Amino acid sequence: MKLQVVAARRGAVWVRNAFTLFFKRPMAFTGLFGACLFVVLLTNFVPWVGPLLLLAALPLGSLGFMIATRTALEGRAPTLGVMLEPLRGTRPRRIALLQLGVIYMVATVAIMLLADFADGGAMEKMLETVLGGKATPEAVAEALADPKLGFGMLLRLGLAGLLSVPFWHAPALVHWGEQSAAKALFFSSVACWRNKAAFTAYSLAWLAVILLFGVLVNLVFLLLGQAPLVAVATLPASLIFSTVFYVSLYFTFADCFTLQDELPAPPASP
Repeated sequence: MKLQVVAARRGAVWVRNAFTLFFKRPMAFTGLFGACLFVVLLTNFVPWVGPLLLLAALPLGSLGFMIATRTALEGRAPTLGVMLEPLRGTRPRRIALLQLGVIYMVATVAIMLLADFADGGAMEKMLETVLGGKATPEAVAEALADPKLGFGMLLRLGLAGLLSVPFWHAPALVHWGEQSAAKALFFSSVACWRNKAAFTAYSLAWLAVILLFGVLVNLVFLLLGQAPLVAVATLPASLIFSTVFYVSLYFTFADCFTLQDELPAPPASP
């Protein structure tokens, strides 16, 4: 395995390549993401254990989409079977993936507990108010006005962002690089740091895509006099953007690492 440092512009190319590949097989990728959402919905019905299982399965899910992207680059249609492919690997590889899932679950729960303690339950109170079904505008405004709510949200986002760094490449490093969980987490962190300029461009490119979509959709429906339909257009767009994001994960990995079992090379920058 060889870690590579890429130019900052590659971050925007990762996003562009993901959209290009997605629109070559939109039904396959959307169907795969929709099936994952269905599994998430069913698992959430399992009390207590369900949410924990979902957290533990997230690294495996991101790896499944990386395998789906690689499959599409090889000219084959990705199917739901790609999500099970990591489980067909060697025993040490399966154990390492299981360890990643458990570590991610424990770390995420710790972040949630810490944030709940820091904001004094402001987030929980706000959610109960909004989702309770009997919320009044005054009650919602009061919940949102709590100064601890903003701090808790920033803490959650900040810690979740930090947690994503070691886990960004880790499942792929276990699957294709046959690394241990600890080694994969370390090299993922190093790769993200060494390529921080590219990942900054990657984040900015996604922000630009979402903002541009929001401006265009609002402008179009405003000109048509159908402003309430903005929410209708946002739902399928959110599904597409979420799917394309997971498609883009493979491009970030294939650019940052070269493995002995050579991965399909991402398209070069023009």
